[in-house]
Amino acid sequence: MTSLQQPSNRFSRKEILRGIFAVCLMIVGTTHFIRPDQYARIIPPQLPEPFTLVYLSGIFEILGGIGLLIPFISVFAAWGLIALFIAVFPANINQALHSIPIEGIPHHPLLYWFRLPFQAVLIAWAWWYTQKPEKQPGASEFAANLASEIHQ
Repeated sequence: MTSLQQPSNRFSRKEILRGIFAVCLMIVGTTHFIRPDQYARIIPPQLPEPFTLVYLSGIFEILGGIGLLIPFISVFAAWGLIALFIAVFPANINQALHSIPIEGIPHHPLLYWFRLPFQAVLIAWAWWYTQKPEKQPGASEFAANLASEIHQ
């Protein structure tokens, strides 16, 4: 059993959620490159270059996820993610208004409308990490432990 799997009081709930958030962001960001057409179709037609916007948002999701795990840049990453979540909100609105399906995600108009307030949850989650790293107990230790687990 690895140290990440063992029950431990070494990391706060906040730091465990940081890791979960970061990994989810990196996974979702990666899907922007695997299936960019799925994301491009929800971008409002008034915005230019939908594929470029999809790739940029994917890059920033991946970088934001990585950045959350690096204590000395985690605050900047959190602020960047807040900006990203606000920037992509028009695509979420467009998806809900026009019931645009994304392959691999259950297609139901109510889910698209539920996604809109969920964006506020993501913004709040990122906001939680806008404190300086020295004011976030366990941040450095968690990042170091996660990095060592990944390299094993």
